[in-house]
Amino acid sequence: MLRIAGLAGNRGRNLMHIADLAPGGAEVSVVLSDHESAPALAAAADRGIPTEVVERGDDTRADHEARVRDHLDDYEFDLVCMDGYMRVLSAELLDALPTVLNVHPSLLPAFRGDDAHQQALDAGVRTTGCTVHVATEALDAGPIVTQEAVPVYEGDDADDLKRRVLHEAEFKAYPRAVKWFAEDRVDITDDGVTVDGDEAGRFPARRVVADDRSRTLRYGENPHQDAALYADAGDDGASVVHADQLNEGAKALSYNNYNDADAALDLIREFDDPAAAVIKHTNPAGCATADSLSQAYDDALATDAMSAFGGIVALNRPCDAATAESIVESFKEVVVAPGYTDGALDVLTGKENLRVLDVGELGERNDALTEKPLTGGRLVQERDDWAPTRDDLDIVTDRDPTEEEVETMLFAWRTLKHVKSNGVLFASGTETVGIGMGQVSRVDAVRLAAMKAEEHAEGKSAEGAVMASDAFFPFPDGVEEAAKSGISAVIQPGGSVNDEDVIAAADDHDMAMAFTGKRCFRHD
Repeated sequence: MLRIAGLAGNRGRNLMHIADLAPGGAEVSVVLSDHESAPALAAAADRGIPTEVVERGDDTRADHEARVRDHLDDYEFDLVCMDGYMRVLSAELLDALPTVLNVHPSLLPAFRGDDAHQQALDAGVRTTGCTVHVATEALDAGPIVTQEAVPVYEGDDADDLKRRVLHEAEFKAYPRAVKWFAEDRVDITDDGVTVDGDEAGRFPARRVVADDRSRTLRYGENPHQDAALYADAGDDGASVVHADQLNEGAKALSYNNYNDADAALDLIREFDDPAAAVIKHTNPAGCATADSLSQAYDDALATDAMSAFGGIVALNRPCDAATAESIVESFKEVVVAPGYTDGALDVLTGKENLRVLDVGELGERNDALTEKPLTGGRLVQERDDWAPTRDDLDIVTDRDPTEEEVETMLFAWRTLKHVKSNGVLFASGTETVGIGMGQVSRVDAVRLAAMKAEEHAEGKSAEGAVMASDAFFPFPDGVEEAAKSGISAVIQPGGSVNDEDVIAAADDHDMAMAFTGKRCFRHD
């Protein structure tokens, strides 16, 4: 366990933050101040941390430091952390102590000294922050352990920067440095500081993200929630964030519009053939590929035209007039496409408040990661770009699927990846027939897909269709339920302890079943 001796000159908020977090299991053994009235002493005492006071009197610097050493001799510690301790320590004291860290409220070597915030404002910089460094006998000049940046905004004063740097920079960087020391990952040499494991790569040890506010939205998911859109200026790929809205005068996109439009664009990028999808609440209401874009849209819409009301349409080809005419036959919120013909724009812009987004050429994706904010952090993962080919399918039933069933399996999987789990999808040819999404029971997802196919699909039937499941069937009941609707083939990951029973149920109903060996959960 790493033990810390803290040297505090005022409130000691960084030291108390470290004491509360105990990064890497570190423990504050003592807090020493040179002011008897320093609030850090009371804060430490409230936490049961011993305190010492060594006030600066008329004695020399050497005598004062000797008294500091005497007061610390009664405690065991492996690291010294300074926090507002406005003394430059001598080489003699530094040699007598273990490593001494200090946190300075600027990005050193810029703005040394005790007025760093005002220096930053006077210099007109747009980014400042903090530096955790090894203390030396030179002022704010020791080897840098870590830094954290924060923006400087128009209208900021020194108090604004002090508050932001403390909470958004120092409270992150100082515990991080202590954790590294607690984990014995820090090496201090004449060449500087190196930290074992502080590497780059797809999942770097630290992430610094700076996005620019693109616009303030009318509201968030609900009218009582404020919201804004932030843009990554370095990402020039096809996206709804950077898309041009072609119908001037229509109302701006809402939070939900952006969320749904992004999900729709994500789905249609799965396909090389002309593809169309209708999205509602980030779930597909229907998806299809066909020889023409207009046919793909009609097939997608026919899956569940009732649920598609007020939805988002996404196309993977420039929208033509025929497709546009079909789109405006019912109410839609947004159309997303990589371009539009003049005829299509004439049709679409004639509908009041139908937002028309041109995302530009789709091209290759450059966003390899997805992320989800959590309270206190965020999850980051690789994007699920995998989809099976024919060679990936493991046929496990007595009957092999037909070529047409295999084609449908592959289409169904690419679409199912974008259905919220638990998800089950019925498809025929390269169009959806019924979709069961977001269920806590897989058999309920089957029932929902069957209900959608029977009651909502227009000119379609589950009879002879393929069923895709985003995870294995834990019991045969999902297959038994699908058989009632006439499902002829199944694609699923496999891997259940009851796989043999599930396969047997498929054989009993003359179904073909393929395992992919991978699942495609989607929880957001």
